[in-house]
Amino acid sequence: MLTTDHHIDCPVCGSPNISLTLKAKDYTVTGEIFEIWHCFNCTHRFTQDAPAQEVIGRYYQSADYISHSETKKGLINALYHLVRNITLKGKLKLIKNVTAKTKGDILDIGCGTGSFLSVMQQAGWSVKGLEPDEVARKKGAGLYGLILDPIDQFTELPPQSFDVITMWHVLEHVHELHYYMQHLKSLLKPGGKLLIAVPNYTSKDAAHYKELWAAYDVPRHLYHFSPQSMRYLIEFHGMKIESIKPMWFDGFYVAMLSEKYKTGKTNLFSAFLNGLLSNLTAMTDRGKCSSVIYIIRS
Repeated sequence: MLTTDHHIDCPVCGSPNISLTLKAKDYTVTGEIFEIWHCFNCTHRFTQDAPAQEVIGRYYQSADYISHSETKKGLINALYHLVRNITLKGKLKLIKNVTAKTKGDILDIGCGTGSFLSVMQQAGWSVKGLEPDEVARKKGAGLYGLILDPIDQFTELPPQSFDVITMWHVLEHVHELHYYMQHLKSLLKPGGKLLIAVPNYTSKDAAHYKELWAAYDVPRHLYHFSPQSMRYLIEFHGMKIESIKPMWFDGFYVAMLSEKYKTGKTNLFSAFLNGLLSNLTAMTDRGKCSSVIYIIRS
């Protein structure tokens, strides 16, 4: 059985013009060092020799992995939950705007405990959630009364079933990238929208923190997208990016984590300053935000 995924060419565009660009540490679970490689053709980056799908599960076994645990322990996680209440309402508004619908069928992949789907359901949407972590699914049932399905249900969903599919910071975790993209396209109803949120290594905060940038999150993040590489991926699968939306809070959140990696403590002043500088840069170019949402149509 293979234990790592080694790439001899770019996992997005297939170019062999790739090389090592930096090394990053797993600060969440193991402390191991992983290589991040860069593609000079499409500008995509990826974690080289990341754990294979069959063995990567242990890298998610952390009580602090917030989308699974719902933990509010510590200042950073407490602030995360405070901001999340705001962003959940923003996501609902965004979906209504991009679909011109007030109700419909929505699929959220990698839904965690289902907080987002709970908001959508309360707004009248018919919801479906897929989540690989059994503990998170059980918490979703307890917290929100949602029946969340294992991720292997993804391949069994009937085509043209959803008005909207969302992946909030999930695509960077998916091993079978091109298969996922093609299947996502098949699941959309005519005129349906795909919303993909991912970190953006071309942001100013990524440039500032370099290998300490928390959104590299190796080895859980297999891919590190730029707007250029995401556009290549989407168009390769016959879809089109309609617009890019900034995730303003992510710059501050990622900066707080990055400061902790850098100094061993949470330096709120430095984190706020670097998050603010990153967002100011993105004011004139939304593609420079620390994390972005791609609004995609098939």
